[in-house]
Parts: sequence; structure tokens; C-alpha cells
Amino acid sequence: MTEKLENWFAKMPVVAILRGVRPEQVVAIGESLYQAGIGIIEVPLNSPEPLASIQNLADALGDRCVIGAGTVLTEADVVGVACAGGEIAVSPNTNPEVIARSIAMGMVPMPGWATVTEAFMAYQAGARYLKLFPAATYGPEHIKGARAVLPNDCKVLAVGGVGADSAAAWLRAGADGFGIGSELYKPGDSPEQVHDRALAVVSALQAAKQG
Repeated sequence: MTEKLENWFAKMPVVAILRGVRPEQVVAIGESLYQAGIGIIEVPLNSPEPLASIQNLADALGDRCVIGAGTVLTEADVVGVACAGGEIAVSPNTNPEVIARSIAMGMVPMPGWATVTEAFMAYQAGARYLKLFPAATYGPEHIKGARAVLPNDCKVLAVGGVGADSAAAWLRAGADGFGIGSELYKPGDSPEQVHDRALAVVSALQAAKQG
């Protein structure tokens, strides 16, 4: 799984956040993201029937994409996501118990952090993908400063108020990837709408990475 995640991260380092998606819609939405070039997908646990959506995605796209959950807050959440076939556990906060349980269940934790203290706490608990959240309220300079002391073998994601338009500034500051939600998907969007938005995000990210 780690190899699949690393491959996607190298190719298109975007975690698509499908907040509010429903189980009967999620496979078509996931397929539209994959066809546009995005292969890391999370369903936040405050969505309707999130574990059913994760199961549906894992069954339909798990061989090609990295599927997991967002808003993972407890060890019980971790167990539920793992049993549904999830491979990543994305959290808004740093909770060493959640990180450890995720690793024990064979998933990759992506905990949220704001301070360097939290980032190191997450790293020391075993996380190697660290999610600055909410990124927009801290700005790219926050990652630039943190990068000076963080270990080289961790990846930093900017999530929360970050989109394709601002990606270049975040990449220059040392961000490795992004979590993008409403720019890709809002509840009620059709697969065609999501596909078009995903193409635009992929194009913008490719340009930002080359820049």
C-alpha cells in the first residue's frame, strides 16, 4: 500500500476530499477523479454512511487508487475504516493513539498539525505524512519555517483553504502535496462536473510543479 501511495504522490500529490458524498454516488465520483488523474481519495467520516462509501470505493477502485477516510478521530474510527477497506486515515488533529492504531491496522496515518510540536509528536508516533490544517490560516511561510527542522523523510500536506491557484506558493515553501475538497466536489455534483474540475486541478498542479 505504501508503494501505491508513494507512486500516486509522485504523480499527482492530491488527496481528493469527498465530504458529503453518498454511497450510491461515490463510485462514479471516484471513477471520474481517477480518469482525470487523481488517485488518492478520502471520505470524511462526517459524511452520510461513510463506511459504506469507503467500502464501495475500495471494492471498485482499490486496485488502482488509494482509498481512505478523513476526520478520523478515535481508535474505533480507525478500526471501522480498516474493516471497510480503507488504506489511509486522515485526521484534523494529532492523536498518537489514533496514529499507532492506524499503523497497527495496516493503514497510513495522515494526522493534522498546526505547531512544530504537534508535527514532531505525530512523527514520533510513526506518521510520515503530516497534514497542516487549516493551512490557509497559517500560510506557506509556516511550512517553510517548519521544514527547516522537520525530518527529511516526512511529507507535508497543505489542507484547508488551499487550492490549485495557490499551489505554486505552497510547493515553493516546501509542501509536498495537498488535500482539496470543495474545489473538486460538493454534495450534489455530477461525475461530469467532478471530472472537469479534477482535470483543471491536475493541469494547474502539473504547471505548478514544473514552475
